[in-house]
Parts: sequence; structure tokens; C-alpha cells
Amino acid sequence: MFGEAGKPKLLLVDDEPVNLRVLKQLLGKDYTLYFAKSGDEALKLAEKQRPDLILMDVMMPEMTGFQACTHLKKTHGLKHIPVIFVTALNDATDEAEGFAVGGVDYITKPISPPVVLARVKTHLSLVQSEELRRTRMQVIQRLGRAAEYKDNETGMHVLRMSHFSKIIALAYGFSEARADMLLHAAPMHDIGKIGIPDSIMLKPGRLTDSEFEVMKTHPKIGAEILGDADSDLMNLARIVALTHHEKWDGTGYPEALAGEDIPIEGRIVAVADVFDALTSRRPYKEAWPVDKALDFMHSQSGIHFDPALIALLDQCLDDILEVKERWKDEDPNPLLS
Repeated sequence: MFGEAGKPKLLLVDDEPVNLRVLKQLLGKDYTLYFAKSGDEALKLAEKQRPDLILMDVMMPEMTGFQACTHLKKTHGLKHIPVIFVTALNDATDEAEGFAVGGVDYITKPISPPVVLARVKTHLSLVQSEELRRTRMQVIQRLGRAAEYKDNETGMHVLRMSHFSKIIALAYGFSEARADMLLHAAPMHDIGKIGIPDSIMLKPGRLTDSEFEVMKTHPKIGAEILGDADSDLMNLARIVALTHHEKWDGTGYPEALAGEDIPIEGRIVAVADVFDALTSRRPYKEAWPVDKALDFMHSQSGIHFDPALIALLDQCLDDILEVKERWKDEDPNPLLS
């Protein structure tokens, strides 16, 4: 994200050199600056330098700022770069067009230095916040993948059950944002298995009672690994890790919670996790047919699973089977979307 001496990188675009000089004098102390005098030049510089923010004039020959922004937003790797339009156009229609093509802000000429400085600072803060959010999400996904190395399950299982969880959550009434958060937290459900000895995790046969008691500690280990955080996503991952083995009738572990005392996210992940495990091949078993798996899930409604969620599993079955077909175990290198 940063250029020389750790400074954020700004691309300034204007066909009038005097305007670029004014912006250079205003911004040069705190930012690494790149300059372009046309829309085409701006696109080439953006591709090469990957600036953190672009200040773009609108009225330029050959390619307007609006047109350049449209091209930018269609280019992979560049579309996330925020664009502030700096222009003499001050009609509401022009401003609306700037937002329509993907601009994040609109500053009119002649510029006010305090306004420019404040807007640049604000939008760079938003860029940093988004980068932090993406980094946290990637950490969660990679920790989820780390748990797979201690298990017989595949990365595709983690991918599928995460998408199953989102589908069921949306049907339950979650907002799109909350369901997306569950999608990205669900891969962490078994992170605690990292702390279980290989002699138990990789044992090909049935576990003894004492071995199973050790296995049952993995939800608490997972919660300890994730800890208390100031991130909503990390906190949700902790809840999922801790509660996805609780059962509706109170016979689950580690806390023997029952009914609605189990957080809804843990109840959803439990349904998604078991359904995919049943219908997937493992070294110790063949995949169950969907009908047989559904019969089992129904038999456990009100015992292991929240009855309302089993009804939603039926309701969403077409979407769930589409996910299952899309990400089969033999598919290479999937990415959470």
C-alpha cells in the first residue's frame, strides 16, 4: 500500500499542469505522488504503480475522467482503487454521474486545501480499514485450512459446509452481510483439532472412550486459539468453534447447551457440517446417498438438530446440492467467494 518512506501513494490526473502543481504543493509532503495528464496515461500508471487513491479531473480531451474511471472499475486488480473526482463541474447531474461510474467523492474547483486534505485522509482510512478486513478474513481461512492437515476431511468439505451455512442462514432470515460473515467464520469450526494428538486424530479405527474424551476437547481448544478479539468476524469464528458440537436436546459438548441456548450460528454450522460429512466419501466410509442422509437428519430433528433448521435444509436442498456439485472433492484449489 505504501510508497517512498512509507507514504500512501496518490495518482493525480489533470490535463492542466498548473492544477497538478497546486495538488503537488498541497499533498507532496505527506504522500508519494504520481502524475498523469490524460485518462489513458492514468490507466497505464495505475496498472504499474497500484496507487491507494486517485484524484481525477473530469473534463480531459480524448478520454474524460468518467470514462477513465469506468475502464478502471472494469479492470481486475484496479477496480478496488477509490477515485475522487476534482472538477469545475458542479451540476448535480454531473456529480450523480461521477458516483454512477464508481467515484467515491466529488470535489469542485477551485479547490479548498482543507477540504482536499480531509477527503484524502478520510478515504485512505477507509482503504486501510478494508485492507484490514480482508487480511483478517484471509487469516481465518488459512487457519481453517491448517486444521485440515490434522484431519481426514478435505478442503472441499470446509468450502461446501461454509456455503451450506450461508444458504441456511439466509433462509433463516440473516441479512446478506451477516450470512457472509458466517460463510467466512465457518471454516474455523474445527480449528481446535490442531491441539489433538496425531495418535487420536489419525487413528484409522474406532476411538476408545478415553480417546473420544480427548477428542471432545477440540471445541474449547478452538475457542482458546481464537480468543477474545475486537473483530466481529473472529468473535463469530470463536462461537462457531465452541458450539458446533452442542445438540438441541442438551447431550452435546463441551457445555451441554440445549435448544435456543445454543447460538444460532453454532446450530446452523452443525447442520451444514454433518450433512456434508454424511454425503461425502471418507477413508473410513463411502458417501451416503442424499436420501439416506436426509432420513438421518430428519431422525435427529429435535435431538441433535434444531427442527426449524432441518425444515430449512429441505427447503434449500436444491441450492445446497448445486454447491455440492460445484465443489466436488476432486476440484483443485478452490477459493471462498
